[in-house]
Amino acid sequence: MASPTKHPAVKDPSNNAVRVEIFDQAYNLRGSDAEYILKLAEYVDGKMRAVAEQTHTVDTARLAVLAALNIADEYHLLKRNQDVGSVDYLRRAQHLSSALDEVLGDKRRAG
Repeated sequence: MASPTKHPAVKDPSNNAVRVEIFDQAYNLRGSDAEYILKLAEYVDGKMRAVAEQTHTVDTARLAVLAALNIADEYHLLKRNQDVGSVDYLRRAQHLSSALDEVLGDKRRAG
């Protein structure tokens, strides 16, 4: 979690900024949705802490790169699964469309 106990996230609605803490480092971030930024920061913080726990390294830059690789891996696995799912849906839709055309064609010839 993005350390809400030490320094809670601070939102500044005047410039869409939010102050978050990721792996005990404070960052001032801007965006259109402060809640979303906080959610992303919490996710990255969690990944960095998980990597730190698994690798027992204290080098923050190394942890950040390893966490980024883990996040990139998750993203590409999800993307691959979505792409495969999209192809399956398109194939099924084409099959159903052909079957419907066949049924409608038979009815037109009969009727």
